[in-house]
Amino acid sequence: MAPHPAVQAAIDLSAGAIGGAACVFSGQPLDTAKVKMQTFPNLYRGFIHCITSTYKQVGLRGLYQGTSPALMANIAENSVLFMSYGFCQQVFRLSAGLPNDTVLSDVQKACAGSIASIFSSLVLCPTELVKCRLQAMYEMELSGKIAKSHNTVWSVVRSIMRAEGPRGFFQGLTPTIAREVPGYFCFFGAYELCRTTFADYMKCEKDDIGVMPIMFSGGLGGACLWLVVYPMDCVKSRIQVMSMMGKQAGFLKTFMTIARTEGVRALYSGLTPTMVRTFPANGALFLGYEVSRKLMMKQFDS
Repeated sequence: MAPHPAVQAAIDLSAGAIGGAACVFSGQPLDTAKVKMQTFPNLYRGFIHCITSTYKQVGLRGLYQGTSPALMANIAENSVLFMSYGFCQQVFRLSAGLPNDTVLSDVQKACAGSIASIFSSLVLCPTELVKCRLQAMYEMELSGKIAKSHNTVWSVVRSIMRAEGPRGFFQGLTPTIAREVPGYFCFFGAYELCRTTFADYMKCEKDDIGVMPIMFSGGLGGACLWLVVYPMDCVKSRIQVMSMMGKQAGFLKTFMTIARTEGVRALYSGLTPTMVRTFPANGALFLGYEVSRKLMMKQFDS
């Protein structure tokens, strides 16, 4: 028996939250390196140098700086993303006049994921803003761009509220949406296509391919996402961190300034730790989502 749509939405929301938490715990140090290298591309020779320098300067906690907002960001984003993903798939079925239990094609699922990412961007942007600022706080203080401040989640939240008001939490929303919409088309498209390939090869249902194929499919989806949208993510990180000094230029102007003054390579600074991180982090994301969703859905099997 299929669950009520409201129950289905709650299942997708819960499974997305579990996947989001798994994603953070498996990849946070490499995400910290990514943000530092995007914001200060000339400060580090590579991602190993960035990680070792951070460890020497601040210790292990420096690599996990921003974990609390990262957890909030990922749990909020993936809860809304996967709930909206299920909802958008249902809209596709209704608009095509298909029965509720019809399995959509991989391309249709990719389109559903792309549309769902618009909703998740609205909850992701504020939490990711706080995370990025915390991750780059040490370098901002070291370079003299900001005065020494308390680098806690609540001190950053208070400073944003005091200086910019509620609107300040949406610094970088445009590049976030510009990143998410094409990125999640590739993300869900590559994930579903890879799962289909595994299922065909193993001659089984997509839900029964096992742990390693799910993790590999999730990692491949993440790799496709980042290869397509990385320059936009770089601009987003730069806007969110540099807006600590005051009003920051918009998406297009920041993009052109980076490309003109620092070169196109600067837009890909930090790509290596991102690609290293994407397989364990996104593998854990989809494994957490699929396993928890399957367990919850079993309660409604007749």
